[in-house]
Amino acid sequence: MLLTASLQRVDIALGDRSYPIQIGNGLLDSPEAWAALPPAATALIVTNTTVAPLYAARLRAALQGRFRAVHVLELPDGEVYKDWPTLNLIFDALLGHGCDRRTVLFALGGGVVGDMTGFAAASYMRGVPFVQVPTTLLAQVDSSVGGKTAINHPLGKNMIGAFYQPRLVLCDLATLATLPQRELSAGLAEVIKYGPIYDMAFFDWIEAHLDALLAREPAALAHAVKRSCEIKAEVVGQDEREGGLRAILNFGHTFGHAIESGLGYGEWLHGEAVGCGMVMAAHLSERLGGVDAAFVRRLTALIERAGLPVRGPALGAERYLELMRIDKKSEAGEIRFVVIESPGVAAVRGAPDALACEVLAQCCDP
Repeated sequence: MLLTASLQRVDIALGDRSYPIQIGNGLLDSPEAWAALPPAATALIVTNTTVAPLYAARLRAALQGRFRAVHVLELPDGEVYKDWPTLNLIFDALLGHGCDRRTVLFALGGGVVGDMTGFAAASYMRGVPFVQVPTTLLAQVDSSVGGKTAINHPLGKNMIGAFYQPRLVLCDLATLATLPQRELSAGLAEVIKYGPIYDMAFFDWIEAHLDALLAREPAALAHAVKRSCEIKAEVVGQDEREGGLRAILNFGHTFGHAIESGLGYGEWLHGEAVGCGMVMAAHLSERLGGVDAAFVRRLTALIERAGLPVRGPALGAERYLELMRIDKKSEAGEIRFVVIESPGVAAVRGAPDALACEVLAQCCDP
């Protein structure tokens, strides 16, 4: 299926670290798309065993006119490999090819590839340029934008990493044609979250166009990716290092990360855990007086329509609390959640363990 969409651009305004997000069809093969890249002798494309057979050769061909040598590294695919040993494979490749501090890294894949490539770029020779080339919906609307890079630790998700901005994010919508349906649904979780936390008009649009998104209609996908990137750009531009406002982008993630860690990385996709986590966070928001039961039902129905789970696994309340205390938003042992204060407005708030346990009892399998 060929997706068509005119080229669109969203800018991340961060002073001398500003960069564009390019959104369109066929960008992967377009030499013009890479015209603004910094000059360098060498490029390393970091991808995985699933994406490489589909797109690595095409990206390499597009880059060969700009670099003397373009190398490709295939990592194993899956969240379970977002760890130190796999990260070290990137350093092995960089050192093995004699890459210098001007070498440009290209993250070709989903969120796992993007996070690890960005972390490697931040660390190698104390920082080399990198470019995000996201090939999943989740990565295009969220993880590739904003410069958060990390690997997982057995005790917590994304706990080891750095803020490091790419030079360019290139979203070729045509790559979504090969995305498995489960991965498409997982990406929709990160699209949906932007409504309750920031833009209820966008939430209304998602409700009206969800069937078109699930059917991968080009215009719907283009609008969803662009508006999601616009919202994230607005938030990141105000709070690059998550000192305050940016934390609202983690709506559903406190519960969701606990699900991912508790089940074992990869058992649920990140977007599946976030979707379920948003249901839990909505129930918590209702208990804190921010939204009513009708809003909770409306959000839950949309998440379920997107093909995402709306009930959490039976980890046990104590295990959930233990895992959520490791969350990066926690302070002095207090779990802090992104809650909806009113539809379209979010904030980070503490909540008593007893209240969180009530939510878990209501929202999780027995």
